[in-house]
Amino acid sequence: MTTISTTDAKATGRRVIRMEAEALAEVERRIGDGVTVAVDLIAASKGRVIVSGVGKSGHIARKIAATLISTGTPASFLHPVEGLHGDLGMVGADDVALLLSKSGESAELLTLLEHLRRFGARTIALVGAPDSTLGRECDAILDAWVKEEA
Repeated sequence: MTTISTTDAKATGRRVIRMEAEALAEVERRIGDGVTVAVDLIAASKGRVIVSGVGKSGHIARKIAATLISTGTPASFLHPVEGLHGDLGMVGADDVALLLSKSGESAELLTLLEHLRRFGARTIALVGAPDSTLGRECDAILDAWVKEEA
């Protein structure tokens, strides 16, 4: 087991907090019209917010779905692979899908996107690469680019 000194722990903690603060300032600078479009899509929806992602983005998507539910917004997490293997029955034309991806090129999400659009669901990309395939193909883009992860 590695031992870390109190001084090192404090310095590391301060560095992480500083990185997070800088990342939030960058998010503020990069916020665009996609936020308005996304909010309007969700507010106008008569269905649920279907939240999806793969890997780490999938873990974050689960948390977002849980947070939406706790605030009174009907939401469900849909794993893209499970969706492609039978769980798409939960999706309807009144739903809005929030799709999370750092690269915006996840094959699983892009395939899921095709099906969501076929069902008539509106789509929002929360993506680290707004000019990616996912970003270009969704109805709204939320720019989640970060310089580096803390």
